[in-house]
Amino acid sequence: MMEKCRRETMLLIFLTISSVASGTTSPWIPMDGNYGASYCLSWRLAVETNNVRAWRIVPLQCLRYVEVYMLAGQYDRDVQLIVDQIKVYLNEITLPGDGMDAWVLDVDDTCFSNVFYYRLKRYGCDPYDPTGFRTWAMKGESPAIQPVLELFNKLIETGFKVFLVTGRDEETLRQATLENLHNQGFTGYERLIMRTADNKRQSAITYKTRIRKEMMEEGYRIWGNVGDQWSDLQGEYSGDRTFKIPNPMYFVP
Repeated sequence: MMEKCRRETMLLIFLTISSVASGTTSPWIPMDGNYGASYCLSWRLAVETNNVRAWRIVPLQCLRYVEVYMLAGQYDRDVQLIVDQIKVYLNEITLPGDGMDAWVLDVDDTCFSNVFYYRLKRYGCDPYDPTGFRTWAMKGESPAIQPVLELFNKLIETGFKVFLVTGRDEETLRQATLENLHNQGFTGYERLIMRTADNKRQSAITYKTRIRKEMMEEGYRIWGNVGDQWSDLQGEYSGDRTFKIPNPMYFVP
C-alpha cells in the first residue's frame, strides 16, 4: 500500500512537471479508488473560490463528475442555498422609495441555464466554440434556473430595478435573448444591457465595471450583483453585496 501511494505520488509529480513544461493546464490524474472523485471535488472548489484561474477546459477525468454535479441535484441545491442567502440579505434592506435601488443579474447560467448546450461539449471538456454557442443562443431554448427566477420576481415585487447585464452580442443575439427571457418568465426588468461594437473586445471585468459605473452615475444604488463568473462580480462599482452562482463548465476572463 505504501509503495502504491509512493508510485502514484511520483507519477503525479512527473505529470504535473510535464504539463507545465508543455504549457497545458489540465494534467491527467490517476483514478484509482476514490481519488479521481476527490480530485474533481477539490478542483471544483478551487474554481469556485477563484484559486484556479484562466482555465480553458474542464479536466477530462472530471467529465463524469461535472455531469453528475450539474444534473443529479447538487448544483440545484447549491443554487438554492445561495438564493436563500440573498433573500436573508434582502430582508435586511429598507428601500428609500425613490425608485433608484438596483440589482444586477448576469444572464447566461445565472438567469437561465445552458447545460443542455454544454452537454454536447462534454460539460466543458471541449474548448469554447463561439460559433456553436451563438447557434445555440439563437434558438432561445435555455431554461430558467428556477431559484433565480423566483429571486428575480421577488426583487421586482420588493421595488428594485433589475438590470440584466450580459456578454452576449447586441447585434446578433438581442432579439433571441429578449424572447428567451420573456418565454422563461423574466419580465418587468429595467434594462437588458448587451455588448456593442464599442466594448466587444473588452474583458468581462472591464465591460461590466463600465456598465455599473454608468448606472451609478445615473443615480442608481447597486444593492446586489449576481453572476456565475468571477468576472461578473470583480472590478469597481460591484455593489453592496455580490453573490456567485456555481459554474464548473467554463471560465470567462
